[in-house]
Amino acid sequence: MSDTATTTPSPPGWLTPDSRILIVGGGFSGTMMAVNLSRYGGPRTVLLERAPERLGRGIAYGTAHPGQLLNVRAAGMSVFPDDPGHFATWLKEQGPAEHGAGATAAFVSRTTYGAYLRDTLASVRATAGDRLEVVAGEAVALTRTPAGQGAHPRVRLADGRTIDCDAVVLTPGNLPPHAPPGIDPAALPAGVYQDDPWAGDIAAGLSDADTVLLVGTGLTAIDMALSLDAAGFAGRIVALSRRGLSPRRHLDGLPPPAGLTDPPDAPLSRLLSEVRRAGTASDWRGAVDALRPVTQRWWARADTATRARFLRHLRPWWDVHRHRLAPAVADRIDAMVAAGRLRFVAGKIAGAVAEGNAARVTWRPRGAAAGDSLSVRRIINCTGPQGDVLRTGEPLLRQLVDDGMIRPDPLRLGIDVDAGSHVIGADGQAQPDLLCVGPMTRGSFWEIVAVPDIRRQCAEISRRLSNAHWIGEGL
Repeated sequence: MSDTATTTPSPPGWLTPDSRILIVGGGFSGTMMAVNLSRYGGPRTVLLERAPERLGRGIAYGTAHPGQLLNVRAAGMSVFPDDPGHFATWLKEQGPAEHGAGATAAFVSRTTYGAYLRDTLASVRATAGDRLEVVAGEAVALTRTPAGQGAHPRVRLADGRTIDCDAVVLTPGNLPPHAPPGIDPAALPAGVYQDDPWAGDIAAGLSDADTVLLVGTGLTAIDMALSLDAAGFAGRIVALSRRGLSPRRHLDGLPPPAGLTDPPDAPLSRLLSEVRRAGTASDWRGAVDALRPVTQRWWARADTATRARFLRHLRPWWDVHRHRLAPAVADRIDAMVAAGRLRFVAGKIAGAVAEGNAARVTWRPRGAAAGDSLSVRRIINCTGPQGDVLRTGEPLLRQLVDDGMIRPDPLRLGIDVDAGSHVIGADGQAQPDLLCVGPMTRGSFWEIVAVPDIRRQCAEISRRLSNAHWIGEGL
């Protein structure tokens, strides 16, 4: 660990309107931090983004095609928890008929939502003036200046520039997936294995006689199946995961979910039994949706062993029931399955070898004694985002790990933070001037990957950093 990394940071409460906060990452989480800091009259803010074309949108809303829809209705997608109609109002102001009176119940496109985020950021920048600065660049190192210089954070960019500030908020989003077990990308012909499903044209070079293997059957696989279909690919798509589970669909016309009781010392088994009871009494969707107000509290009360059991046994079921598909998307997926163009299978990959300009993938179906094989022209990694910072290749995160300024949470779901989202270093101490928000805090909060949860986290942290202690509706 470097000497500068061990310098004791400034104590809490040191920020003033003249202080400077650096937000590293301009995707959804970073944008929400910048917008809210300005909204609450907080310190001067610098928003740093290495891919300016994705500013305000990130990967989720900056790489989607028009046919990819949000999996939450517009009524639940306002960026402000205390102004739930903000997005619906913006939609109506855009003019098209499909964004009219029924906008709040609609599942709009992700590209539309990306435009909303950029408009929101642009509106805030127009009024913030020089108090909100947007900088293009990639952060590669974070240190603290010597105590004689105030011991403040200093961030170095890839081009050699440095940015001094009083606090840093990390918003790394999701880390890219690792290569699935059984697949060695280096052993396959060029163009066969695609590690990043969002980079490049996944349908390039494919013919209708080809087969594409999607490794994973969750939301990323759904997106890739839709992308292939939109690109005109009429070949065969096979989506494979350990259990072969795919996301369920939303249903319209369901009654609002009833709240679950939340006694402070009840075990997680109590929560499970309540969800089962509620699901039996009505529809399982309402029972799952009723978890949102209590999930983070239940997760916080669970010890590491209990959380590990949840991840091992229940996470796959949680993912497909909690994160559902818009009805129109589910209809398109069902049609592809019915036509024989898309198949979901359960099993485990054993290996993959070159076969001309394709690959021969061997796999064992779940519950079967014998294996099977499949010739595929392309393998797309759809296993979803990873969070183990010990395996990351991101320069900044790698340096922070090496210098002991960040550490993984006990289950390696992301970056370890305390209840206030302050990053915990290798010494076990929370750092007041280094925070993290968004999906990489899932180890501490679990339910922190969707818009409603991230917007609340960003609003609460921004309000605290701005010394704005009022409590808005829904916060």
